[in-house]
Amino acid sequence: MPQDIRIGIGGWTFAPWRGVFYPRGLAHARELGFASRALSSIEINGTYYSSFKHDSWDKWRDETPDDFVFAVKASRYCTNRKVLADAATSIEKFMNQGLTRLGPKLGPINWQFMPTKKFDVEDFEAFLQLLPRKHDGLVLRHAVEVRHPSFEDKKFYALAKRYRVAIVYAPGGEFTEIDAATADFKYVRVMSSRQKLKSGLDKRELETLSSQFQIWAKRQDVFAYVISGAKVRNPAAAQALTARIKL
Repeated sequence: MPQDIRIGIGGWTFAPWRGVFYPRGLAHARELGFASRALSSIEINGTYYSSFKHDSWDKWRDETPDDFVFAVKASRYCTNRKVLADAATSIEKFMNQGLTRLGPKLGPINWQFMPTKKFDVEDFEAFLQLLPRKHDGLVLRHAVEVRHPSFEDKKFYALAKRYRVAIVYAPGGEFTEIDAATADFKYVRVMSSRQKLKSGLDKRELETLSSQFQIWAKRQDVFAYVISGAKVRNPAAAQALTARIKL
């Protein structure tokens, strides 16, 4: 049975999108409402840098369609540390800020690691053991975005599969690219959009990615975000990919 495919962008507040993605004159307060109807998912990036109050989570939930889903980027204070086993307090603080107020609109949580963080079996397993499977009654999905080449290791893939954690696949960037099925969903961060292309990605890239999404979706949900690259083009690339999925 085909699974869900959601394609979106990182965040929704970016001045250069005004008049390009957002209609000219659209009130800034209405940008999330517009973006959430043009795309099927958005990765919240601000949570990487700071926490938010319950009112913010409630507002995001209420301004988006019923079938919309947010991915959430975890706090850097959880992952940017020498000893990952010491992250328990930071993880608890991150989880308790109000994520679950999104209800069914809460999608995967992306735990991103510094490019300098190397793979160590015991160190990384200690971290995975800290990730809650449920919170406030909601089942959680976790993805890890590792960027050091040392993670290209079968031991890492096996570890992620054991804990049912997805490994973020990030094509087109400057860091390691790992395409391994370790969870019931796929988390993709496309990093190759280009300013000179109105659609952000060329026809071949769009066709390759959209075909791959549909292949993955035969067995797992797919969450894909056009991130980095030429950010001003990312909404157009996400929409172009979505159009090909619907053909």
